[in-house]
Amino acid sequence: MAHAEGKQILAWLRSRQDEMVDFIRQLASLESPTDVPTAQQPVFALLTEALRQLRYRSIRIPGGQFGGQLFARPAERGRHRALQLLLGHCDTVWPPGTLKTMPIETKDGMLHGPGVYDMKTGLAQMIYALRAMAALELKPTLTPVLFINSDEELGSRESSRYIRRLARLANRCLVLEPSLGPTGRLKTARKGVGRFSVTVHGKAAHAGLNPEAGASAILELAHVIQKLFELNDAEKGISINVGTIDGGLRANVVAPASNAAVDVRVLTQHDADVIERMILHLQPTVPGATLEIHGRIGRPPLEKTPANRRLWEIAVKLAAELDLQLEEGTAGGGSDGNTASLYTATLDGLGAVGDGAHASHEHIDPGKLAERCALLCLLLLAPAME
Repeated sequence: MAHAEGKQILAWLRSRQDEMVDFIRQLASLESPTDVPTAQQPVFALLTEALRQLRYRSIRIPGGQFGGQLFARPAERGRHRALQLLLGHCDTVWPPGTLKTMPIETKDGMLHGPGVYDMKTGLAQMIYALRAMAALELKPTLTPVLFINSDEELGSRESSRYIRRLARLANRCLVLEPSLGPTGRLKTARKGVGRFSVTVHGKAAHAGLNPEAGASAILELAHVIQKLFELNDAEKGISINVGTIDGGLRANVVAPASNAAVDVRVLTQHDADVIERMILHLQPTVPGATLEIHGRIGRPPLEKTPANRRLWEIAVKLAAELDLQLEEGTAGGGSDGNTASLYTATLDGLGAVGDGAHASHEHIDPGKLAERCALLCLLLLAPAME
């Protein structure tokens, strides 16, 4: 019976593939860069109307620096029913006007355009999974609720507190971020992400007359950079990169100040704690120089917890009902799934199959839309996790 149900869902979605592609085009045509709060509002409006037609009540949460969030739940739902969380974001990395040089178009069977892969297709899959279940009169045991933010690409600074609150209440969390690679691997692990700033305070002096009276902040920063790169450990998945440096006044002055911006990626919370502590406690080498270090691991790692592994195993079994063989992978970048995973079983990468996140060749494979959306339906229909 379950196998027949999966085939029925897949057939319904395949018959609506052109509709799904059109909806993705609509979403992608609404440019929504993270740092332009007003740009998020047309996307939220489009999603709110689609959800209204599904008898969902949408609540808009105002943002401060960013465009706010959208929370949606069924207008009518049983009291005290357990929840499952559909999680995604509507912001992109692309500045206004990108569509002029990077239009939404189909080339070689693939749909190209800014944001189609990361992650407006995932938003469309949310809507069409709910539409499929409504059309086929399939009722999930767990109430699906949606949370879509507009600040994910810049670290979800304003929305993370809401994600934590919802994840604590949810039986599971399904993240519609894009998948990995051409086979559409699900993301069962993600690195945690940290940002640190290092400022070195030295002492200026004339480089020719009395250099010994100074303390070179640039020399000290060179020592710090070496210490940071020594913390890299490929086997453990620890990567530390000094992305930018700055400092000094001119060539004939011993540099009184310098600074660096540092990116940190880790696979486990244990390593996150260790690396964060080591960076914050770096000590100067050059006499007279001092260090001022700020930052933290802002996104925790998404680890292969027992609950996450159970959810992955459920997905593998359900995919088999659609004659799909799922693969899993580890992503170097973080998502809101990292946060949700701290509180509930989480599965990431359920969105588009394609390539080119944050790149000019960003695209999706429309031929994979129905099967990915059908898998999402089956996950939504699955019994509560114990």
